[in-house]
Amino acid sequence: MNIDAIRELIADDMQAVNRLIIEQLRSDVVLINQIGAYIVNSGGKRLRPMLVLLAARACDYQGKRHINLAAIIEFIHTATLLHDDVVDGSELRRNQETANAVWGNEASVLVGDFLYSRSFEMMVAVEQMRVMDILSHATNRIAEGEVLQLLNVHNPETSEADYMEVIKRKTATLFEAGTRLGGVISGVDPQQEQALADYGLHLGIAFQLVDDALDYNSSNQDIGKNIGDDLAEGKPTLPLIQTMKQCSEADRKRLAKIIEKGGLDEIEFVMQQVQASDAITYTETLAHEEAERAKTALSLIPNSPFREALMALADFSVARTH
Repeated sequence: MNIDAIRELIADDMQAVNRLIIEQLRSDVVLINQIGAYIVNSGGKRLRPMLVLLAARACDYQGKRHINLAAIIEFIHTATLLHDDVVDGSELRRNQETANAVWGNEASVLVGDFLYSRSFEMMVAVEQMRVMDILSHATNRIAEGEVLQLLNVHNPETSEADYMEVIKRKTATLFEAGTRLGGVISGVDPQQEQALADYGLHLGIAFQLVDDALDYNSSNQDIGKNIGDDLAEGKPTLPLIQTMKQCSEADRKRLAKIIEKGGLDEIEFVMQQVQASDAITYTETLAHEEAERAKTALSLIPNSPFREALMALADFSVARTH
């Protein structure tokens, strides 16, 4: 099952999610409408809401609350992107200017706050305390992950364990919450709920590992951002962490200074060092292992086209080039 077949499987649900997103973005404050429309139409994969829909359908859910939860997850994700781009000083995302590059940092942060607060209004409307518990915990974990990442910026001593903790909290937490929620609203047993959560967690880790490998192994036309963005921001992601383990002491010291400084003045040297090591292969191998763990977790979920779609998404997450 390819990505187009997966989208077709939940096409009606996704249309409903998109309609709800547009409806819930409306505000009598014009700037919120402008930035909201800009973000919604920016060409994102909508992967996280897809996971909510597929997880619920894989559990034979027949109601409508999965639509609300999918939209909530997308709002939380979009809010984190708006805030991240400000913190990172990013100017390009998905091959277009970031909101902060167009409207400025202040507007982006405040509209991100609006999306967070609107998502919590929508959570309350679901009228299920367990949903509030999962999503409030998830947003808290994401915030912790963002702060942990900030502590790692310009720190050449960042370890693989430090890096993994950041991506578990910052990225995988929302995947985990989304797939867990699909089980919760379906009323599955605790083992199946945990299986869906485990699937989301491992898929989220795999997805971020591939993202970070692509930052050193692709063109900005492919991934929709500038090559070396992580390096420019002083973020030592796994490819660079692994490279520093393998290069000579002199090169390691030089790389450490580059991380401390940030910027792209020595991008060619860094790329040479990364390509000369097994860092990309190492990162991709870990991603594939996480994707396999995600698929294994689904063994407790009854077979159906929706379960097959979840399996296929795990493969897609590590095979993609953007």
